[in-house]
Amino acid sequence: VGEWALTDVLYRIVAGVVCGLLIGRLLGRLFFHSRAEELRLAEHRDGFVALAATFLAYGVTELVSGYGFIAVFVTACTVRRVEHGHGYNNVLHGFVEQLERLFTAWLLLLLGGFVATGGLAPLTWRGAAVGLALVLVIRPLSGWLSQLRGPAGPRERRIISLFGIRGIGSLFYLAYALGHADFGVPPEELWAVTAFTVMLSVVLHGITATPAMNRLDGLRERVTARGRS
Repeated sequence: VGEWALTDVLYRIVAGVVCGLLIGRLLGRLFFHSRAEELRLAEHRDGFVALAATFLAYGVTELVSGYGFIAVFVTACTVRRVEHGHGYNNVLHGFVEQLERLFTAWLLLLLGGFVATGGLAPLTWRGAAVGLALVLVIRPLSGWLSQLRGPAGPRERRIISLFGIRGIGSLFYLAYALGHADFGVPPEELWAVTAFTVMLSVVLHGITATPAMNRLDGLRERVTARGRS
């Protein structure tokens, strides 16, 4: 336990944060303040740079045995802080958002093929109960608690904590975990539980998201009208 805490928890997290800060600061200066005009990428408004920055931060951090996904997050935050009000930040954000949507659509297509070919056959009642608890209880509760000190009102907090596709990241985490440990459960059952959770979220939130947002917008309009009167 001691070695795990020092290596996998302390060192790898610290390495991810430090690498993210250093790479983010370096890229930020390069994008916005480089003396060479061709290296001031902010002036070229090229969003594809975000993908290169992601690979750079992840790769360098993994080379020193740090957590690459932490470094990517810290790098993005650090680059944005270098020139917080610069329009290039919106270009990078827009590109990443479009890429995320395309990747999510592709991943859901593969997941649909997995389900159609019998991927949910190993699912048990216990696994289905776990999926229901994750979508309906655990994730909404954790999302609501994380926003207690945020600027959103009570209704907004409920909407934010309830909606959004659940479990997409779990597909990657499960693939990684199965390659490094044995959990005493057939891998097919674990994949079935994860796929069920994602599919349940897609169907449930796909049906209820629009009515819920329309209701929230209506409440906002009524509150605004009362304030004006």
